Amino acid sequence: MIARIRGALDPYILALLGTVVLASLLPARGGVAQAAGTLSNVGIVVLFFLHGAKLSREAILAGAGNWRLHGAVLGTTFVLFPLLGLAIAALPGLPPLVATGMLFLTLLPSTVQSSIAFTSIAGGNVAAAVCSASFSNLIGIFVTPLLAALLMSGQGAGVSWDAAEKIVLQLLVPFMAGHLLRPVVGGWVGRHRPLVSYVDRGSVLLVVYTAFSAAVVGGLLQRMAPGTVVVILLLSGALLAFVLAFTWSAGKALGLAREDGLVLLFCGSKKSLATGVPIAGVLFPAAQVGAVILPCMMFHQIQLIACAIIARHFAQSARLRPVR
Repeated sequence: MIARIRGALDPYILALLGTVVLASLLPARGGVAQAAGTLSNVGIVVLFFLHGAKLSREAILAGAGNWRLHGAVLGTTFVLFPLLGLAIAALPGLPPLVATGMLFLTLLPSTVQSSIAFTSIAGGNVAAAVCSASFSNLIGIFVTPLLAALLMSGQGAGVSWDAAEKIVLQLLVPFMAGHLLRPVVGGWVGRHRPLVSYVDRGSVLLVVYTAFSAAVVGGLLQRMAPGTVVVILLLSGALLAFVLAFTWSAGKALGLAREDGLVLLFCGSKKSLATGVPIAGVLFPAAQVGAVILPCMMFHQIQLIACAIIARHFAQSARLRPVR
């Protein structure tokens, strides 16, 4: 078990934590903060352009026919999760920063890479996983800001004209441009996956540094109680455990084949850090973004560890099943 957990620890999370520590000790201020903010906006544009360029229409079409499965994944992602987020935010005594961050976490779309990877390891329907995860991310560009406007207006989030313009220019336009240019740049992106991955993750790290710098300058550390991190970890673990149990049971109740049930399990239980960080930067004031994305960062690592263990368990079970 310990070896499995070590294998699931993502160096990227260590980089994220290092970025948070750097922003806490040496936050960007003044002109440096303005330059970092500009670079952060450029990074968001590049990030969503690459997301669009990596989206394969062929893979989506190959798995697009199973609408019952995709509907279940989207329902879990954008209905069940937000309802659970509202329930968590309403817990008595929960610090406002934690309530806001946990609620925002539940509004995010599913991940793409890890959902597909874990589905593949477990022996699930990879084509359907590509389709479900891609649909979730595409829809999330629209749905997550709208849900935030409806459910989080009291926490400072909202879709004003300025925010709507940022969503269109920084998220939607680059995403669609990348996807439309896939015939031109798709081959290059495929041949340079390590470089694209560094650019992708580097963009998120830059946004995280900028967000936490603004939060630290705004007094985040003074406003955060010592036990806040522990509370977020406990809530994130409980949230993930409930959704994993629900999605697996729902797959059986819907009569899904084992391969499709694994898609619901892994795609339905994920929340995307890569999408959540830039969306938070668009929707929330700069001083709030660091606190808002903290639960997302913690949930991300917990879901990687838990799903890696679960995927390997299903892979071993598949090898041990008798061939008929």
